[in-house]
Amino acid sequence: MAAADDRPVEDRPVEDPLTEGLRAGHHRAEDDPWTARAVPEGLGAGGHPDGGTAASAASASAGRDGAVDDRTKGRIITDAPLSRPVPVSLRYDPGFSPATVRLGFPGSVEWSFPRALLETGLRAPTRRGDIGVWPCGRVQTVVELHTEDGVTVVQFDSQALRRFLRHTYAAGTPMTRR
Repeated sequence: MAAADDRPVEDRPVEDPLTEGLRAGHHRAEDDPWTARAVPEGLGAGGHPDGGTAASAASASAGRDGAVDDRTKGRIITDAPLSRPVPVSLRYDPGFSPATVRLGFPGSVEWSFPRALLETGLRAPTRRGDIGVWPCGRVQTVVELHTEDGVTVVQFDSQALRRFLRHTYAAGTPMTRR
């Protein structure tokens, strides 16, 4: 049996409900595109070879191939009196799937789901499989992610999600030549 931790509460390591709760999604079937998965080996933060630095550090970056990688902060909502911010990558790659958006969290955890689910969830509560999205007041949106081990609730500024969706539609629009 382990000895009790005599350190003051503020000096004890904090369990990370985001990483632990979201990592549980790694055990899901690989053929289900609407679940969490790890970012492949060799890719840095943000799923890019440069580790999320340089061009991908901008709040919105669109690659030559039309991919979008926006950065924002989400707030993990728990029973604790204070929520805490976490960095989140909002990704869209029309070459990967033109109908899919991805949320990237710390610990190389990524959730993929239909872009239409995010768009609808900004206006009204909606759910598909393990993911729910709904407006929370006038300026916030909640994304709820279910795993076998529990639920993680992340709150976003709705404006950041709307801006990301605008970027995805702009990136997915074919350019015409005259």
